[in-house]
Amino acid sequence: MRHLFLALTLIGLAIVGFARADDTPRQPLFYQDPDGKPFYADGPKRTADGRDYKPVFEDGPAPQAAAEPAAPAKPAGGRDHRVLYYRNPMGLPDTSPKPKKDSMGMDYLPVYADEDTQDDPPGTVRITPGRLQTLGVRTEAAEMRPASARSVRATGILQFDERHLVTVTTRVPGWLEHLAVAATGDPVKRGQVLAEIYSPEMVASEDEYLVAARMGGAVGAASVQRLRALDIPDDEIARLRRSGRPARRIAVMAQADGVVIDKPVQQGMRVDAGEALYKTADLSNLWLIAQVQEQDLGAIVPGEGARATFVAFPGRTFEGRVDFIYPTLSAETRTARVRIVLPNPDGALRAAMFANVQIDAAAAGEPVLSVPNSAVLDSGTRQIVLVARGEGRFEPRPVQLGVHGDDWVQVLGGIKPGDRVVVGANFLIDAESNLRAALQGFADGDKTKPTQQGATP
Repeated sequence: MRHLFLALTLIGLAIVGFARADDTPRQPLFYQDPDGKPFYADGPKRTADGRDYKPVFEDGPAPQAAAEPAAPAKPAGGRDHRVLYYRNPMGLPDTSPKPKKDSMGMDYLPVYADEDTQDDPPGTVRITPGRLQTLGVRTEAAEMRPASARSVRATGILQFDERHLVTVTTRVPGWLEHLAVAATGDPVKRGQVLAEIYSPEMVASEDEYLVAARMGGAVGAASVQRLRALDIPDDEIARLRRSGRPARRIAVMAQADGVVIDKPVQQGMRVDAGEALYKTADLSNLWLIAQVQEQDLGAIVPGEGARATFVAFPGRTFEGRVDFIYPTLSAETRTARVRIVLPNPDGALRAAMFANVQIDAAAAGEPVLSVPNSAVLDSGTRQIVLVARGEGRFEPRPVQLGVHGDDWVQVLGGIKPGDRVVVGANFLIDAESNLRAALQGFADGDKTKPTQQGATP
């Protein structure tokens, strides 16, 4: 019985061996990158460092030989292309010593030994070529740019010209018996009668003058001086001298051309000496008070041209001149007030209008090193540019900025002419590679490198 079982076993092994010997070779469906990256080929292919793509069959991957795996090929130059660890594909601070997928099914990305060079400055970001293409990263070289004239942009508010504001008062107490100008906003001319006041004190002074005039001498001259001290016009004194009768009312006249901007009194009111009856303003010129950033203040000098636009007048530009730069800055906004005089011949502009302003700053003279505005990442406490170092490596580098142009900014330090800086997809690189964590490491001087045991980079 034992011999029969042994014979059947040998026959079965022979049949299996015959079947395997007659097996036809399996045909791969396609070939995949040896590191599991999303790169595929229809036929056999090798990577840039000489490794074969893996065949993928209908029933699974190709069988692996039981022998010891050969050491991965090294590219020219003797660089070590071993996989040290795998990092999170979204740049999160998470690594793995072996291949894995994240919660969204994305493969962790391998980090190779020859990528982990000691030459890279701390905080250097690495992006795979495929990811770079997806992000649409663009770079431009930092270059010396002629420091031509530029525009300083600011916002501002219109206000009245303080040098042409007038407050109309009376020097005698009395009652307002008649208002010739009774509404705010009415235009007035110099010498125009605004109101008439009945003042017992003024009537008594005129009677005193008539008595003194009959007496003559120094008494008459003193009474004239008293009338002028009460702001009685010379033509009223001449009328009094001719007629010999005191006037019941005294006229209050406009002292300058303008518009009534305030009228706190009403007809019939009693007013005291020195009380404001009217306030007038000359609207032929207005002041535009622009709030200029501290960094642009040094480029502005009095006499430079300025242009202002207002939402009330779309498509229309008002031109003026810088008249004065105020000596203080706002501690809250770090802006300085710049006074611009705007002509207003047709009276279209009104006080308190909001304006967008462009001031023609003078040229600085010498060429300056500059980069596009879009190259600067501003954290609020310092400014960073991403310098391209090749092979998908980007170094975050702090820079010191100078004057700002319309689409460029001067760089005082941190880079040199010819350095290529990222001008497109900066913030996508930030999200892709956890740049802010890298910048923090760079600021702290942390040069610790991740290990194969899953250390966090």
